[in-house]
Amino acid sequence: MIKKRKYRRLTLREREEISRFLAQGKSINDIAKAISREVSTVSREINQAGMNKYTYRAERSDRRSKRNAGKRKWGKCKLRASQKLWEYVKNKLALRWSPEQIAQSLKKEYPDERNMRISHEAIYTYLYVLPRGELKKRLLSMLRRERKRRHKRKNACRVERKLEDMLSIEERPAEVADRTVPGHWEGDLLVGKNRQSVLGSLVERTTRFTVLVPLRNKTAEEVRKEFAREMKYLPMQLKRSLTYDQGREMAEHKLFTRDTKMKVYFAHPASPWERGTNENTNGLIRQFFPKGTDFNKVSRREIKKVQDMLNGRPRKTLNWANPYEAYQQVLR
Repeated sequence: MIKKRKYRRLTLREREEISRFLAQGKSINDIAKAISREVSTVSREINQAGMNKYTYRAERSDRRSKRNAGKRKWGKCKLRASQKLWEYVKNKLALRWSPEQIAQSLKKEYPDERNMRISHEAIYTYLYVLPRGELKKRLLSMLRRERKRRHKRKNACRVERKLEDMLSIEERPAEVADRTVPGHWEGDLLVGKNRQSVLGSLVERTTRFTVLVPLRNKTAEEVRKEFAREMKYLPMQLKRSLTYDQGREMAEHKLFTRDTKMKVYFAHPASPWERGTNENTNGLIRQFFPKGTDFNKVSRREIKKVQDMLNGRPRKTLNWANPYEAYQQVLR
């Protein structure tokens, strides 16, 4: 049986040899052979922290390595150190408690025992990083989402570049909100497999009449041209306004208004309920094109067939008329 070699971190002496060989112009392969290390190890070492083969410094790299090693907490994990704490967490996970519920319960049940405290983030870290094999599979199955890996949280403070000359939804006429006048639309994009394809959706607020827009990509120019092309076939009384989110695909909204005579109003960030009709319609569309659909492989004919099916279905909100019938009614 071949014994697996345990990984050793590079020493200061090895880093000084790397620095000396780089100064002599040797290749990464030659350096790796000279110090008996993997090529990937040497390459990673040279290119870490913004350095390269011209700016690499052994002492600086060694200081950084020691500093980072001091930050690692795997050896200090409370769940590994305390059997009592681990048994408590494991038992609550088996009851389908979330890590946050477990962390808060520990504070109440053991108010005076500091060694029986752990944050929910520490529990997640342990579950996703430390266990292996069947144990990890069993533990993750106890979580509500049962994800195989933890997803990075989106930065809530991320600043998006705003679109120029936006008309806020607050400036929208009252007739739009109460649906008394037809011709006001809501729009959005449905994203396809691996975010490599998209489908446009437009829905009229009063009649729920839906238009599906085949798109080659989600650039502002493509979205503007194809949305305008679909709107071109509508009578003027049904082309009053469009409400959209603040996605960059609507960056050419002023040109869209010029082409269609429809004003574009923008909802507040992260407020899908302000386009509730469109959000609900997207849910109906997903019955035909579920998540993971590659819209590049769906023909225009298939898309328009689904459009016809959606507009031919009776809707409770229309007193069981269908959008086609409601559409024809407003044209009389």
